[in-house]
Amino acid sequence: MKPATAPPSFFIGWDVGGWNCDKNGKSRDAIVVLDSTPTIVGKPWRGNLRECIATAATTSDWLKALFAKCGAELSDETMSVTMAIDTPLGFSDEFVGLVNRRDYVEPDATSGRNRYLFRHTERHLFEKDLAPLSAVKDMIGSQATKGMHVLAKFAPQVESCGVWTDGHGFRAIETYPTACRDTKAIKKFLNGRNKLQPADVEDARVCALVAHLFATERSTLEGPDATVPSREGWIWVPRRTQPI
Repeated sequence: MKPATAPPSFFIGWDVGGWNCDKNGKSRDAIVVLDSTPTIVGKPWRGNLRECIATAATTSDWLKALFAKCGAELSDETMSVTMAIDTPLGFSDEFVGLVNRRDYVEPDATSGRNRYLFRHTERHLFEKDLAPLSAVKDMIGSQATKGMHVLAKFAPQVESCGVWTDGHGFRAIETYPTACRDTKAIKKFLNGRNKLQPADVEDARVCALVAHLFATERSTLEGPDATVPSREGWIWVPRRTQPI
């Protein structure tokens, strides 16, 4: 009797466009799907996912729609799907406290340390000489709310800090391609491969690679410690062995 073959796992990268990004030729939703090797499944897709998000009734419906857009098919037997998303998936506790309760903290004079503008994870990246965008000040609130809406609808459970799930094999995390693409862990996959165009499609591929690393070699990514508020989430990026 042959042993049962494990159903396949897939990894999705989503570079998020605004709610009405169909009116913005320079920045739209971009999706890349990888298999376990990791090789692109079907072909990358670029457009606006707003209608797809609205019409999907379940997580399975939504994931199948993403695969269909890439010219691929997602089987009901698929064991797991991990998605890495390029947009802020939370706001800082200090910003939420200010908006909801008028609780205030004195802001740091340095923008990258301002706890209203940046979460713990973003301030951490600033300390490493990276400059992530702010959902509050950098005009990406549309993208951030779109990503958070998807979590609320399709992956509402917090498995751990920076990891959301539907409880049935789908996990979503946040990443930041700019902080990833020049790391050793990502370069080894991109070596010899042509850059995808436009830029948001290449960013989606980097996101998908981070999703693959998260699922298969999580120790290569820098994760949150116990001081990070789980409500804020976390930006998963490969550990750095040398400066950019």
